[in-house]
Amino acid sequence: MFDRPGPRALLPAALCLFLLMPGALRAAEPAPAPAPKGEASSEQLRDRLADRLKEDAAALKLSTKPAGAAGGAADVKTANPVDLRARRSAKPAGAASAAKSSTPWSYTGEGAPDKWGQLQPEFRQCAIGTRQSPIDLRDTIKVDQERIQFDYKPSSFSVVDNGHTIQVNVAAGNTLTIMGRRYELQQFHFHRPSEERINGRQYDMVAHLVHKDAEGRQATVAVLLERGQDQTLIQTVWNYLPLERGDTYTAPVPIDLTQLLPRDQAYFSYMGSMTTPPCSEGVLWLVLRQPVQLSSQQISVFSHLYPMNARPLQAQSGRLIKESN
Repeated sequence: MFDRPGPRALLPAALCLFLLMPGALRAAEPAPAPAPKGEASSEQLRDRLADRLKEDAAALKLSTKPAGAAGGAADVKTANPVDLRARRSAKPAGAASAAKSSTPWSYTGEGAPDKWGQLQPEFRQCAIGTRQSPIDLRDTIKVDQERIQFDYKPSSFSVVDNGHTIQVNVAAGNTLTIMGRRYELQQFHFHRPSEERINGRQYDMVAHLVHKDAEGRQATVAVLLERGQDQTLIQTVWNYLPLERGDTYTAPVPIDLTQLLPRDQAYFSYMGSMTTPPCSEGVLWLVLRQPVQLSSQQISVFSHLYPMNARPLQAQSGRLIKESN
């Protein structure tokens, strides 16, 4: 009759069974310390072996996790740091096309009007707008337009050579009222030759008087200038031209803006845009029909600074153009 094997006799067989299990991770862990004699039964050893097998199975599952699986920080630690930097620095598709150009806008060369829309993202309206200015004022509809109510008064002013034109900034308080809205004069400036044309006719120069209402809407009055006699207000402006481009000259005398307006204030009206970048649309244009004269010498002064600073004509695009009867 055989003796019943003791706990120590069962241990080698259990260990052999464990080592034969596929994927076991015993090499990385120390062997369990042998139990003191007589303290562990065969049932206890089997329980310990079962617990150890469960732990090894869990470890095996973690070590075989597929690349890229969700899990947070553990995946980031194993990622290639060079690849992570490359992903962070990669530019989205189309980023290069949105970059700003170093070329300034101008009237000739690389920054000419036909390139304005590509120079800066905010200038895009210059290329894609459908209500752009200036236009040739033809095929007009003659109607009884309400009179423009000018409320101009003698004001202090300063003259700026801004690199694109001569601009005159005036004190607050000069307004016009049209179509139930009140607009305040912000500044006026000059273009040579005139940007606007009337039935194809272009004038020597034009003055644009830029107004805004309380909500930021813009109304611009265009005063056409043709060669003739001296113009009093323009001579006052020329008297205080700054000596350097980019400078501002604050005049010591006031300016009377009514001197720039023609006697007959009949006008054309249409909806258009600014004629310089960013070419924003929604501008109410009021082009006075009767031109104002200025002398050849006064034209020559401006031409010396800006021989040509007029944007080319833009498509009329079926816009309604009203003309006073």
